[in-house]
Amino acid sequence: MLVEHELLLFAGLFFLLGALDELAVDLIWVWLRITGRGKSERQVADQEHLPLSGRAAVFIPAWREEAVIEATVRHALDAWPQADMRLYVGCYPNDLATAHAAHAGADGDARLRVVIMSHPGPTTKADCLNGLYGALRDEERSSGVPFHMVVLHDAEDMVDPAALSLLDRHIGAADLVQLPVLPHPMPQSRWIASHYCEEFAEQHGKGMVVRDALGAGLPTAGVGCAIARHALATLDSRSAGEGPFAAECLTEDYELGLGVSALGGNARFVRCRTASGRLVATRACFPAKLEAAVRQKTRWVHGIAFQSWYRLGWSRNPADLWMRLRDRRGPLTALVLLIAYLLLFLVSAGWIAQLAGFAPEADLSPALLVLLAINLASFAWRAAWRFAFTAKEYGAAEGLRAILRIPVTNVISIMAGRRAFVAYVASLGGRNPRWDKTEHIVHPALAAPHREAA
Repeated sequence: MLVEHELLLFAGLFFLLGALDELAVDLIWVWLRITGRGKSERQVADQEHLPLSGRAAVFIPAWREEAVIEATVRHALDAWPQADMRLYVGCYPNDLATAHAAHAGADGDARLRVVIMSHPGPTTKADCLNGLYGALRDEERSSGVPFHMVVLHDAEDMVDPAALSLLDRHIGAADLVQLPVLPHPMPQSRWIASHYCEEFAEQHGKGMVVRDALGAGLPTAGVGCAIARHALATLDSRSAGEGPFAAECLTEDYELGLGVSALGGNARFVRCRTASGRLVATRACFPAKLEAAVRQKTRWVHGIAFQSWYRLGWSRNPADLWMRLRDRRGPLTALVLLIAYLLLFLVSAGWIAQLAGFAPEADLSPALLVLLAINLASFAWRAAWRFAFTAKEYGAAEGLRAILRIPVTNVISIMAGRRAFVAYVASLGGRNPRWDKTEHIVHPALAAPHREAA
């Protein structure tokens, strides 16, 4: 009973700290909405195919993406017909199937650039991006025309037709612009793939909005983000010409965003809806199997919580410090969740033993009972927010499923946290990080039509 009491106290205190942290973000977001600073932009007319203010390069690093890259390339070239757009797809000499599929998707469109890396893959996504950056510089030298911005996307993304014009409009006043990500709900994977829906709906509907308003560094999502050409050149010069993307980093997108802010660059998170009400966002299908979802989130936790700790350090800016603490709490959250589920098992076993007359009734202190009551209320509060943000983008049915998926999300977090810690310890022994990528077999453009929120 003593062990159970101490574990309850430990988990309860950390859940309370987490609840207070989230409540602070909630209140700031509510204030932003009341004052009008948190509302999405609204396009009053069709602005999808406006001419660009300069050349734009779209980078797509790819390794064994032959199942989806053809659809990605075809859709991107159709959605963005601007003559000043160039689509760079990075492939490896030992993965020519992806290169052939990319060419097939272009159907002869001269704006496609398939860049074959000089070494076999896989390396890391950042290393592939540096190869694309080198190809971009070669084209600038040969054509004499500089690029205006670089847009990052993944091989499985379905770009929004209005996104390129929107990024182009905002990049003139900012060095980095991030658009929301909207995962595609997967009817064949309601519990694994679809749990990304509520995570991104809340994070990109509230968390990033608050972060932007506070002026904290904005980590990019690695997709749907634009970086000013001069900002990439500055990052490249800081790396002694090795490339603007940290090749040894597992979450180069996260580090890129904070790196731009550290150089004094201006970053913006832009939420915008078209005249018809569609959220201008990147849509993608996420992993549908448990092992794949755990592997993907392991990379995120390893890169953000462990690698960035020593690579980026902390910050003296209060807003930045707070956000970095939030970013790096993943392993601790996984530990607390594991203890919570262990407690659930112990409490259930104890309750059954009490009913059978084999154990005395548990005697919890009044303070602990109050703490547990507060945590229960905060859980209900969090579930209500999760429902609200998910329902806005996907409908009430998906919002209800988001609440039911909370245990699934927690289990994935626990498994990813454990695996990330093991991988981090292995990296301390000198093991080089590799592209532990997710296998993509479904593309949103080929899936059922998504629901557009009004």
